[in-house]
Amino acid sequence: MAVYKEAEFYELSERAVTVKFGDGIDPKLHARVSQFMQVIDEQPFRGYVEAVPSYTGITFFYNPLKVIKTNNETTIQQQVIVELKERIDQLEYATKNSLEANKIEIPVLYGGEYGPDLQEVAHANGLLTDEVIQLHSERTYLVYMIGFAPGFPFIGGMNERIATPRKSKPREKVPAGSVGIAGHQTGVYPMATPGGWQLIGQTPLKLFDVNRDVPSLLQSGDQVTFKPISKDAFVELKERSEKSHDS
Repeated sequence: MAVYKEAEFYELSERAVTVKFGDGIDPKLHARVSQFMQVIDEQPFRGYVEAVPSYTGITFFYNPLKVIKTNNETTIQQQVIVELKERIDQLEYATKNSLEANKIEIPVLYGGEYGPDLQEVAHANGLLTDEVIQLHSERTYLVYMIGFAPGFPFIGGMNERIATPRKSKPREKVPAGSVGIAGHQTGVYPMATPGGWQLIGQTPLKLFDVNRDVPSLLQSGDQVTFKPISKDAFVELKERSEKSHDS
């Protein structure tokens, strides 16, 4: 359960400040983070460079040479915090994002060589593999944040009946497109990287492509559904995705 607080501020470095709105993973807490991101996009403070949202807050990066101090007794970090507090005062918290969420369906070939840990997830939770697939694919999920690797989505809202701890020994290489479970989260590896998530399937979609206008297929705030597909459908979609990438 999420714990909501008044905004807390942390001086992360000479070029970064973090604002934290609470603890835990919760859609309402995510909505607060998203709404504040929108406020900053509309009213950036001088020196602002970029922001990185997380489950519970946002880290703001800035150019200290461009931040204008209104009080010579304050530091650059303290001035940035003043700017952020002024914008938080304008923020009306709500239970959902004011912007309409993007809805994206991700086709998944579950099990076998594409999901080598599906049986382990089923066994750990006293389920059949078909039940794991059904429970994983029957919900609409929320992308809370992008991190770990470019385009890697941390996705919440998974049924607790299939929650499974990370592997005790991470794999040295997880194939791109692998769909995994870690605790109460699910996610998709956008590229081949080391990783310790329980792999239950794979999508033929390319989640991160530098040739696209927006490289990451998924963004924080997107709504995601997973659709089970056959191997034939996987191969067809994979070939189509690769042709699109080459053209």
